[in-house]
Amino acid sequence: MRRKRVLPLAALVLCTPALAGTAPAAATPRTAPAGPLRILLTNDDGYNAPGIRKAFDRLTAAGHDVTIVAPLTNQSGTGTKMMSASSITVKHPEPKVWAVDGTPGDSVAFGLAEVFAGNAPDLVVSGTNFGPNVAGLATHSGTVGGAVAALESGVPAIALSTGGVSAPDPVTTVNAMDPTVDFAVRLIDRLRARARSGRLLPQGVGLNVNHPVVGADGKGTAAGVATTFQDPQNFLQPDFTDSGDGTWKVSVKVALRPAAKGSDVEAVSEGRIAVSPMNADWNTGPADQALITGLIAGLRP
Repeated sequence: MRRKRVLPLAALVLCTPALAGTAPAAATPRTAPAGPLRILLTNDDGYNAPGIRKAFDRLTAAGHDVTIVAPLTNQSGTGTKMMSASSITVKHPEPKVWAVDGTPGDSVAFGLAEVFAGNAPDLVVSGTNFGPNVAGLATHSGTVGGAVAALESGVPAIALSTGGVSAPDPVTTVNAMDPTVDFAVRLIDRLRARARSGRLLPQGVGLNVNHPVVGADGKGTAAGVATTFQDPQNFLQPDFTDSGDGTWKVSVKVALRPAAKGSDVEAVSEGRIAVSPMNADWNTGPADQALITGLIAGLRP
């Protein structure tokens, strides 16, 4: 069994054409199989974190063929970052597990190009993350970044997170990961049933799923499921204090504003599971495009 592999990253950086050529199946529109899914499981907390291991066990028990391709170390907050080094270290510590010394995006890129070479997975699941990825947190989330890397290559993806809008408590958050991954199994079953041999999700669309922590022990059942959007606020505000020697001390303050109606923050705050559709290209839609067209009309170089 190979324990370590060094892969040149020239073909992996920023979704280059070389990557698309390495794994052409990833860019091909995929339909849902009638039976269990082949799932690439990643995260940003590291390949051996509780959330990804619980997801692996539960998805496997549900009959799916699950392979972990995830960061070797904690990569929280890396967003959609991908490395630009000329090589990357990859370990294969056990069957069905690959640990990539890079970001979630690097992990997904390696998984599609090498682990699933020529036969892309049916679904990429990223998580479950320790803590929420709602509002502005989602923009900078490595968990969401891993899902975005899959969407860029044409593979359906779900980002999965566990936590409320307050600072996560280790014990209750880990406990809440069990109902989170149970919900993920039910969600995937629903997508398969509704696909009817078609797509699991619309082309280019992924899901950012946030499961609240319910009950004093975190093991409670969520109050419901809501289709939401990413709240526009960023409630984590950096605070800088001048040390007087050219360095600045950095801390983070929580400044939570009232949640937008129908947003992920509102749902999670009310104990409901937030399911937010997302895409990978950050386009704002035809209405905003028309508005900007009007704003720049008549401008000349």
